[in-house]
Amino acid sequence: MEAAITHKRPKARPLAVKSAARGVGVKVMPWIPPWLKRLLAGGRRITIDGNTLDATLQLILLAQRSMRTGGLPADSDVGVGRALMRKSAMNTHVAVPTTDLTIPGPDSPLRARHYRPGVAEAAPLLLFFHGGGFVMGDIESHDGLCRMICRDAAIHVLSVDYRLAPEHRAPAAVDDCVAAYRWARGHAAELGADPSRIGVGGDSAGGNLAALVTLRSREEGIPQPTLQVLLYPVLDLSAKTRSRTLFSDGFFLSKLEQDRFVDLYLGGTGLAADDPRVSPLKATDLSGLAPALVVTAGFDPLRDEGNEYAVALRSAGVTVDHRQFDALTHGFAGIAPFGGGSADATTATISAIRAHLSRG
Repeated sequence: MEAAITHKRPKARPLAVKSAARGVGVKVMPWIPPWLKRLLAGGRRITIDGNTLDATLQLILLAQRSMRTGGLPADSDVGVGRALMRKSAMNTHVAVPTTDLTIPGPDSPLRARHYRPGVAEAAPLLLFFHGGGFVMGDIESHDGLCRMICRDAAIHVLSVDYRLAPEHRAPAAVDDCVAAYRWARGHAAELGADPSRIGVGGDSAGGNLAALVTLRSREEGIPQPTLQVLLYPVLDLSAKTRSRTLFSDGFFLSKLEQDRFVDLYLGGTGLAADDPRVSPLKATDLSGLAPALVVTAGFDPLRDEGNEYAVALRSAGVTVDHRQFDALTHGFAGIAPFGGGSADATTATISAIRAHLSRG
């Protein structure tokens, strides 16, 4: 087993330089053959737990270390982390009609963006909650992914800007997402979507929120979503799994970042990290929930809890489509424009979303 090499991070470079470098990478990377990517990344394969890291991701990780991009180190300002995530977001040229709107929230109106597919009939709707550790991310950071889902799954997507910590700690984000789901159920037809086929989904922290919306809906008597889409989700904020140890540093989501996210999200709330109100895997009853598409990655610290949740859902009688992409890391959907296995996995995931919602 080969472990990741931890490098000392150099002084951060200006966001404009990082953004320009990313733009060049998106144009060039898909055309570089895997053997050359591996050579440029040091010439060796990284194999852990029997899985070999995708060559494209290996090269991107090396570039990330040299450019100090992504994440929220312990000594970073939250505002800097948010700006960096927005600047580093996947920039696609997927042209789909969009409308920015506000919808009612439990405390104040929520910003949302509606992506409309190019189909004549009423298509399904996916309510999407972005990732970012409950602290970072917004509509802009996940605009490219939502555009791809809308176009390639031929469905409506409603991306929701829920409140972020530490300004708004738990359970504010969950409350916002539940409110957004209630609104979507009553207004899907106004958006041109099919009210009988509404899914919820998200990546990372957004996957956590989608799972909690599904659980809260059952508790509050709200009809279940047609589908819950959980992309490399965080499901247990208290987890101490093997994958969290193996991939604690050097694979896009470090332990230091995870710990800081939890502290910013839960600090001062009285909620423990293993409280089922923030950690769906700790729920004692998972029966009666919506069918789930659970997507995990072999080099993700959150891998094991995602896999465990898929098993727990299935054991509770929930229909589960669980897919693990062994060669990939956390956040691979945001790296899809660089090609390689991330692009293939994102295409397969969106195809699965389309298939499940079309059957719904």
